[in-house]
Amino acid sequence: MAAIVGSLGTTFVSSSSSYSFRSSSFLFTKLTHFYRSSSSASRRVSFAFDPFSSRRGKFMAHSLAQANLGLTNPSPNETPQISFGAKDIDVLEWKGDLLAVGVTEKDVAKDENSKFKNPILNKLDSRLGGLLAEASAEEDFTGKAGQSTVLRFPGLGTKRVSLIGLGQSASNVAAFRSLGEAVASAAKASQASEVAISLASPEELSSESKPNFASAIASGTILGIFEDTRYKSESKKSALKSVEIIGLGSGAEVEKKLKFAQDVSSGIILGRELVNSPANVLTPGALAAEASKIASTYSDVLSATILNEEQCKELNMGSYLGVAAASTNPPHFIHLHYKPPSGPVSVKLGLVGKGLTFDSGGYNIKTGPGCSIEIMKTDMGGSAAVLGAAKAIGQIKPLGVEIHFVIAACENMISGTGMRPGDIITASNGKTIEVNNTDAEGRLTLADALVYTCKQGVDKVIDLATLTGACIVALGPSIAGIFTPSDDLAKEVLAASEISGEKFWRMPMEDSYWESMKSSVADMVNTGGRPGGAITAALFLKQFVDEKVQWMHIDVAGPVFSDKKRTATGFGVATLVEWVQKNAS
Repeated sequence: MAAIVGSLGTTFVSSSSSYSFRSSSFLFTKLTHFYRSSSSASRRVSFAFDPFSSRRGKFMAHSLAQANLGLTNPSPNETPQISFGAKDIDVLEWKGDLLAVGVTEKDVAKDENSKFKNPILNKLDSRLGGLLAEASAEEDFTGKAGQSTVLRFPGLGTKRVSLIGLGQSASNVAAFRSLGEAVASAAKASQASEVAISLASPEELSSESKPNFASAIASGTILGIFEDTRYKSESKKSALKSVEIIGLGSGAEVEKKLKFAQDVSSGIILGRELVNSPANVLTPGALAAEASKIASTYSDVLSATILNEEQCKELNMGSYLGVAAASTNPPHFIHLHYKPPSGPVSVKLGLVGKGLTFDSGGYNIKTGPGCSIEIMKTDMGGSAAVLGAAKAIGQIKPLGVEIHFVIAACENMISGTGMRPGDIITASNGKTIEVNNTDAEGRLTLADALVYTCKQGVDKVIDLATLTGACIVALGPSIAGIFTPSDDLAKEVLAASEISGEKFWRMPMEDSYWESMKSSVADMVNTGGRPGGAITAALFLKQFVDEKVQWMHIDVAGPVFSDKKRTATGFGVATLVEWVQKNAS
């Protein structure tokens, strides 16, 4: 039935609706502003253009109302263009600018003559006349994780030798990614162009693990060398051009892993760029334009559908539109669809990302110490992970799997048209929600996004969101919480995280906590208070997932942004890609 005219959140008399998609058009100006569609509400828009002017230029998609606030346009980033190779050669044979050796605390042990017991370090030190052992002793280098030293020596094939501490042992992906990051720092400091990376004790690693660890080193190097300088008036280019990994195998398998690392890293870098971009640049329209650019770049496997506000009303997305109602920047509902280049599809996956390009809190405005309103540009960290994964998957092109990437992009602002505490809104599955806190808005946008994704016929769906401060209190700043009623899905994602090196912890889905989410005037409220806040948020989202679909919610509020480095991390991209790979044939 028709919606009640003018009702906030488009509260509908009936939850049933049918919809069809047809074509629409958008107008663009030379000012590169993104207009609201003037076509009828019964149409769909699919578009593809270059919002960043690829990486060479600027975002092109600002809303007309935003008018490029502050006249800020990002400069092009220098995306690292590094050639990677793998060799099994003697480290003394390599010639270049910097030879980096990863060493454990055991590796740097010396005998009674102050000589290294480790054969590789002893060989290097002998070539250098004992200077390596002498220098490491003077600098008190013991191989602890985080320690490093760079020494310049004449007479060796390499200009510099760096020892990088791996701690007591190195046996996981995170340790080798850190090694790559440390090498990147050393290469920056010395302006090295050609670098080789070796381990002092490669024989302690299994042959099966070496390709994965080589991939982790490559990924760490790329991410370590990358700097987001788009919003700085001056920037310094990296000199690094080539990296050779020595002693971790060679041949097709390792080369494939190194290419995979580059593809995933490009997605992580995109995720970082999106989260780092300020809200006056990355509007909902700009986020939609970036999604369309990804689809255009990998059009052989990806297509984009962007729904405007009127089209979302037609789909009864009252929960999502209620959040968007206060902003002058219109909402954009993003749907990327991946189909493999060949072969049958055995499983359909959904990836849903929270896309709040700015969250003021609405009428429950974020105030006081610790409210973090100044970094609420990061509230689209879930969507950044989803789009980063889409970019990587567009390059990798896994077979046997179909994927739907869905983002309900908008801003949570304050105005006379905005959602108020106490309002009742209706989601697209017909369930009604009493809004008792306008700052619990992300779950409202995800509600309609999850309903939409389930209607695409997916077998499994994962949503990622910077959803609750409660999850940060529970798990700290570097671990994401996962919530799912499916043990099988939990095992899949945790197995993927073992390969990606990202940290997750499964949290309980305590059904009894749902009592705090009940409303006397609607089907539910949107927040149950402080106790168990991350759990009740997950229970809320569960109400909008088809019972036949395996579902997981990932709260990434902590790890998407590094307070220490004051920059985005790209968290989630690597694990999502690994999970897709595990589901692919």
